[in-house]
Amino acid sequence: MPRPVYFEVYASDPERAITFYTTVFEWHFERWAPNASWEITTGSGAGIDGTLVQRDGPPPENGAASTTCSLTMEVDDLDLMVREVQQAGGSLAGPEQTVPELGRLVYCRDPEGTLFGMLEPDPSAG
Repeated sequence: MPRPVYFEVYASDPERAITFYTTVFEWHFERWAPNASWEITTGSGAGIDGTLVQRDGPPPENGAASTTCSLTMEVDDLDLMVREVQQAGGSLAGPEQTVPELGRLVYCRDPEGTLFGMLEPDPSAG
């Protein structure tokens, strides 16, 4: 069965997005010259890496339907990470949800308006 191996984040202001993801998730960015794109290293171990790409045009309006896939990060402490997202200029995109046998899930937007999720796994789930 095919599994995701790569992701892209689009930003009208790449430096602002880089600052946000570095502050909140400690991701590392390396520019791919001469293109307006940056390689994203999300960490060591299991997971995937991606690219930040400069978006042509404005970010989507708040409340607009998403026409892309959303990326969800597994976190150890959802409450702490929500505070970090907000302190770094991001916002909640909706209320926290409890997903049975999975954990606590919340969707957020980065300062560019890009939607992403954070999941704190339920330790009792198998």
